[in-house]
Amino acid sequence: MAGKCNLASVLGVVLVFALFENSLTVCGQSIPAVALFTFGDSNFDAGNKQTFTKANVAQGFWPYGKSRDDPNGKFSDGFIAPDFVATFMEIPIPIPAALKPGVNVSRGASFAVADATLLGAPVESLTLNQQITKFNEMKAANWNDDFINRSLFMIYIGANDYLNFTKNNPNADASAQQAFVTSVTNQLKNDISFLYASGARKFMIQTLAPLGCFPIVRQDYRTGMEQCYVPLNNLAIQHNEKIGPMLNDMAITSPGFQFTVFDFYNVILRRITPQRSLSYRFLATNVSCCGIGTHTAYGCGFPNVHSKLCSYQRSYLFFDGRHNTEKAQESFGHLIFGANPNVIQPMNIRELVTYPVGEPMRELWLPTTSATVQARDSSSLTSRGYELN
Repeated sequence: MAGKCNLASVLGVVLVFALFENSLTVCGQSIPAVALFTFGDSNFDAGNKQTFTKANVAQGFWPYGKSRDDPNGKFSDGFIAPDFVATFMEIPIPIPAALKPGVNVSRGASFAVADATLLGAPVESLTLNQQITKFNEMKAANWNDDFINRSLFMIYIGANDYLNFTKNNPNADASAQQAFVTSVTNQLKNDISFLYASGARKFMIQTLAPLGCFPIVRQDYRTGMEQCYVPLNNLAIQHNEKIGPMLNDMAITSPGFQFTVFDFYNVILRRITPQRSLSYRFLATNVSCCGIGTHTAYGCGFPNVHSKLCSYQRSYLFFDGRHNTEKAQESFGHLIFGANPNVIQPMNIRELVTYPVGEPMRELWLPTTSATVQARDSSSLTSRGYELN
C-alpha cells in the first residue's frame, strides 16, 4: 500500500473518518506480514460449519453470498468483518475455514464454528476450548512460534450461551443470571489463557452485541418493532462489563500479553436506534433482509422455507435473523482496524499488529470511554429496551 496514496484514497479516508466513528487507515503505514486467526461462533465462521454436518448448510447456498455471487458458508450476503480486516492487514489471500481440507493457512485461518459456545457441548459445533485444541493440532505443521507471537487473534463468542440460557431458563432471577455470567466469563478467561499458552500474544476480543435486539429475538419474544428483549440485553451488558477488567489483569500478570476490546455492543446500538440509523445509511435495522415472520427473521436459505428476500440488502443492517449484511460487516472491519478509543481500545488493530512483540502495554482498557458515548440518549431509549452501556 505504501507509495500508492492519491487523491481518491485520501478522499476515501476522509469519508471513512466521517462515517465510521473516526475510523482511519493511514496511507504508507507499514503492516508486518503476519497471520490473522479467528475463533468463535457464526459471526467469524468462514465455512467450518459445513464440515460438521451431512445436511446441507443454508449458508452454502444462495441467497447467502448474494453480493459476491459466492455462497461459501459465511453468515452474510458477502464478506464478513475478518475478511475486511485481513485486507487491511495486506493479507493477499482470503482467511480460510481451518477445518476444510487442503486450504492455504499460511497467513491464518478461521477456527470459528456456527453454534459455538463457551460452556457445554454444542451440537455439530465446537466450544472455544475445542477450537483452540484444533489450532494446536495444526500449529507445528504450519506456523512457527515467532510467527504466532506476532500474529493477530480475534475472538467473538458467548452469544449462544446466553441465548440458550434464556430459552431454557425463562424465569431465571438476577442471582441465577449473575452466576451464569460469571461461569461464562470465567471460561472465556481460561480459554484465552489456553490460547496464550499456545503462543498467542496479540488479542482482539469483541464484546457481545445487544442480543435482545436481534430480529430473530424480537420475533421469537414478540417484542414488536420498537422494543428489544431486555433480559438478553441485560445479560450481554453484564458479560461485557467483565471483559475489559479481565483483560487488564491478564496484561499485567502475563508477560507479553497485548489486547484490545472492540465495543460491538454500542456499535450495533448506534445503528439500530431510530435517531441514528439513517446517519449510517441503514433504512431497516429491526428486521432482516432474508427470512419469514414478523421481522423476516427465520429460515433464510432453508430449502423447506419460502423465505422473502429484500430487493436491496445494502439498506439493511441484518441480512438474516442475527447476522449482518456485508455493508455493515465492512464498516465493522474499518472500525476494528482503525477507529478511535470510543469504539476500540486501548488501541486499534493497526496499532496492535505493529506494537512491538513482548513489550508491556503502555495503556490499558478504561471503563469510561464507551460508557459516555451515548449518555445523552439513554433516558429516552432505555424504556424501549435500548440499554446503553
